[in-house]
Amino acid sequence: MRYMLFICTDPDGEPYSPEKDDIAEWVAENTRRGISLHGDRLRDVEDATTVRVRRGETLVTDGPFAETRERIAGYDVIEVRSLDEAIEVASRHPMARFGRVEVRPVWPLDLDAPS
Repeated sequence: MRYMLFICTDPDGEPYSPEKDDIAEWVAENTRRGISLHGDRLRDVEDATTVRVRRGETLVTDGPFAETRERIAGYDVIEVRSLDEAIEVASRHPMARFGRVEVRPVWPLDLDAPS
């Protein structure tokens, strides 16, 4: 099953430590295990653009869709056997210590399914 890991900041998390928080090690381990499908960092919210359509009009707003103290800093898509395994993978991500990792199952869009 595929899971999206939203890698989030957390102002109340522990301080970042370059010695403890080596993302390259986490990525290399998941690549070695064959569970990493894709992942990347995201630019900061100042570079975000939010798009909405209301009554046929496209509305474009600079910035994120929600004002929060936490920010999505990146994402990873993994393929594992279970939610328990996804949680185990997420718990080893450095941001789980000084940020947050939201684990969410991917719900594939089946355009060929009968309506």
